[in-house]
Amino acid sequence: MNVLSLPPQTRTAADARHVIAACFLGWMLDACDFFIVLFTLDNVARSFATTLETILLAPTLTLVSRPVGAYLFGRAADRYGRRPVLMATILTYSCIELLSAAAPTLGLFLALRLLFGVALGGEWGVGTSLTMETVPAGWRGMASGLLQAGYPAGYLLASLLFLLLPALGWRGLFVLGATSVVSVVYIALFVKESPVWLARRHARHTLGETAGDAGGGAVLPLLRRHGPLVLYAVGLMTAFNFLSHGSQDLYPKIFLALQKNIAHPTITLIVVLYNLAAIAGGLCFGILSERIGRPRAMALAAGLALPLLPLWALSGSATEIGLGAVLIQFCIQGAWGVVPAYLNELSPPDVRATFPGVAYQLGNLLAASTGLIENGIASHTGGNLAPAMMLVVGAAACGIVTLTLLNARTHPTLLPAFVPPGDPG
Repeated sequence: MNVLSLPPQTRTAADARHVIAACFLGWMLDACDFFIVLFTLDNVARSFATTLETILLAPTLTLVSRPVGAYLFGRAADRYGRRPVLMATILTYSCIELLSAAAPTLGLFLALRLLFGVALGGEWGVGTSLTMETVPAGWRGMASGLLQAGYPAGYLLASLLFLLLPALGWRGLFVLGATSVVSVVYIALFVKESPVWLARRHARHTLGETAGDAGGGAVLPLLRRHGPLVLYAVGLMTAFNFLSHGSQDLYPKIFLALQKNIAHPTITLIVVLYNLAAIAGGLCFGILSERIGRPRAMALAAGLALPLLPLWALSGSATEIGLGAVLIQFCIQGAWGVVPAYLNELSPPDVRATFPGVAYQLGNLLAASTGLIENGIASHTGGNLAPAMMLVVGAAACGIVTLTLLNARTHPTLLPAFVPPGDPG
């Protein structure tokens, strides 16, 4: 049954704004919690009387478990609805963050970070599907850019909270991170269920399908039917994650502080500026994607990063380095700003809460070794990280340009894959 033939679900501009705000808030606070761990690794290591190398297991375990969360929470959202599962993911990672603050032993702390990755992996896919299925079709580019801007906004928030470390300690920062639970209250009060999911449920009930058929049945046969699409999405998201991790993970503490010997206040300023630029880039290219199409907007943003690599990595002064960081993050996160809308529009309808999140998190998993790769390359260039970062980021950008333009040739006009009932878009 065509969902467009079903009774329309009333949606207002206020409803769309509420869902964008809620999902942005959830993703921003999710990212903030993750970065708080990265910023306090040495403090946590001293607290548990262990080495920094051992405590590095914490973010690694979080990355490894993210695809599991994307699958489990995504399937639950395809079956039971986006809104309740989104609240469950945020409630879960908030509770885990609070428990992490009180962890008495290293083993328990690492176990909690593994579980945190499950909730972290679930939030993005469910939030993007709820957003893209709720907002008018003409809003998707802007909503996509704004939603993805939650990641650099979370990075920025974590860097500001880190200033409170001397007063609160790492456990106090984790307690602050757990206040992300307030976004659950906002969702409960102001956010409605996806009209597309409601229409599909209505269609299932009309056809007399059982509850077990909700969410499209077994996911593996469905994914096998879309094998090339799955491979394409995972490959693209692997390139995207190499692009972002390659430009961020080792940049502030290793490249700026240790290699360039830039003062800490200047590094903080550079980080703040390039995260503001990242937010602006996501919005600009997300909106641009409504005019030129999602694949071309991503290819343009990634391609513009290539000539900026020397300014970003090879400059001598802090001013030039900062300018390069601002410009390149504008482009990198500009490309990322199109991803939520693009993956949701590519997704098979029955697994729309599962497919984007799993593709994203599998790509993240495959790119989890980015820092090790850059360090390995640097070891062959006298410890100079600049050529390594340029090689990794440049290769990732070329991969994105190639993959997106190939898909644009296959699908010259990316038509909306879904339209919420009652939406003229």
